[in-house]
Amino acid sequence: MAKMRLYYSPASPYARKVRVAALETGLDKKIEPINVALTPTVPNADVDKHNPIGKIPVLSVKGMDLFDSPVICEYLDHQHKRRKLLARKGRERWVALRLQAMGDGLLDAALLARYESFLRPEDRRWPEWSQGQMKKIDGVLDQLEAEAKSLKRKPTLGNITVGCALGYLDFRFASHDWRAKRPKLAKWFAAFSKLPSMKATVPPPA
Repeated sequence: MAKMRLYYSPASPYARKVRVAALETGLDKKIEPINVALTPTVPNADVDKHNPIGKIPVLSVKGMDLFDSPVICEYLDHQHKRRKLLARKGRERWVALRLQAMGDGLLDAALLARYESFLRPEDRRWPEWSQGQMKKIDGVLDQLEAEAKSLKRKPTLGNITVGCALGYLDFRFASHDWRAKRPKLAKWFAAFSKLPSMKATVPPPA
């Protein structure tokens, strides 16, 4: 029996980040995945039991519930003997954490824009709000294009987050052609997407 339980949704980019990390660290075989359905307007009782915020992903391990993808990923990175996804010290560590912050920031904005256009009743939508979120997304994308060399091919907590964020844009914002003005980032993502861990966690068709 698995020692850990992961509450997740295949469509969640934050959960995808955790699943990629689990595969890269070889811990996926010790995790029991529990696919749950929830939205900001339709909570899930099982998730609420393990996370007072009511969000996924949640990792239940040894009588403790861990939530938020950065916390879960760092926990997993302490439980294996392979190459670490987050360097313990030095510049490499801060580069990875900075990339994670950019990737998570992009995802935060993308999810807010998604909720505004998909969940909010049409007569209550705020176009300027959505435009503001898309501006944040483009700002992160432009910065990533400028720093494409720092992404590299070997998985780190930072570039895994960025990869999952770009995958979410393809999944939910296909009409937003982020590749058009960012050839270096697009080239990196095309190569990174070929990793078995990324291929195994692609969200199902919408």
